[in-house]
Amino acid sequence: MWRGLKSPLFLLIDKSMIDKDVVNQVVESFIDQADIFVVDIIITNNNHISIEIDSFEGVSLDDCVNLSRYIESKIDREQEDYELEVSSAGLTSPFKIHKQYIKNTGKEVEVITTTGSKYTGVLKAVSAESIELIVDKTIKPEGSKRKITIQEEITILLQNIKTTKLIIRFK
Repeated sequence: MWRGLKSPLFLLIDKSMIDKDVVNQVVESFIDQADIFVVDIIITNNNHISIEIDSFEGVSLDDCVNLSRYIESKIDREQEDYELEVSSAGLTSPFKIHKQYIKNTGKEVEVITTTGSKYTGVLKAVSAESIELIVDKTIKPEGSKRKITIQEEITILLQNIKTTKLIIRFK
């Protein structure tokens, strides 16, 4: 018996979590005025709000601070106790949304498909359904002793992509 105490199940149900739709509406109202887009919003059951943003021109520290302050002005900490983290999408993190593909057109990426195939190449084009990569392929021409590298254009359906990451090279 739980005499006078709340059962553990009741404690789990009783704990209010910030509504993701509310946070999303607040963030969307801010980014309508800015040149950034949302990559991800995660809210844990202990009200830790983690927001990843990106921009076609890059995200500055001021962008993160301004969004954080805007959210804090719209969601009252007296009514909802929460922890807030606003950051830019990581350079080495996998792409999460379509706009990241568009932003990185012309750059080198690594794509792993749902079948396990791995491609590294330049992201040439992005559509609503697929991406086009220019990849280097090594072949041995008939009658030749040496292999040569040629460039090949391949198309991958977005639904067949497991992960895509930007390749960072220091020369």
